[in-house]
Amino acid sequence: MGRVVGREELARICERARSEGLTIVFTNGCFDIIHRGHVQYLAQAKELGDVLVVGINTDDSVRDLKGPARPIVPEDDRAHVVAALAAVDLVTLFGEPTPYELVAECLPDVIVKGAGYTPGTIVGADIVEARGGKVVALDALEGRSTRSIVERILGARDGPDE
Repeated sequence: MGRVVGREELARICERARSEGLTIVFTNGCFDIIHRGHVQYLAQAKELGDVLVVGINTDDSVRDLKGPARPIVPEDDRAHVVAALAAVDLVTLFGEPTPYELVAECLPDVIVKGAGYTPGTIVGADIVEARGGKVVALDALEGRSTRSIVERILGARDGPDE
C-alpha cells in the first residue's frame, strides 16, 4: 500500500530512489470518484518504472478546474484511496494550477498522462525530457470517466430513464 506524504518528504524519497537506481514514474489528476479507468491507468503507469508517484489536486484546485460542484470526494479521502491502490507507491497533494512545480521537485524519469493528452501537451514534459526521461500518453478505458458517473448519478436522482 502506498503512502500519502508531504511535498518535502516526497522530494527526499524521490532523491533516495534515484540514488538507488530506481525509475520514478509521475502522474497527476483529480481522481474524484475512483473508477476502473483510474485503476487501469495507474496500473499501466506503474509498469513503466519502479516507483509510482501520484500528484492529486487539492479541493480548491479541483473547483478551479471542474467548477463549484466538484470535487465530490474531499482531497484527504481521494489521496488515501489512491494510495491504497496496489500500483501506487506515493501520493501527494498540490494546489497550483498545474503540477509543474511538483514535477520539478520530484524529478521523475517518466511522466504519464491519459486520454486527451499528447506528449507535447503534458505539463512538466520539458523537465523530464531535459533529464533524458520519457513522456508517455496512455489510452483511456473507453466509457469510463468521473464525468459520466456524475451524470448518471444526477440522472438517477431525477427519476428513471425513459
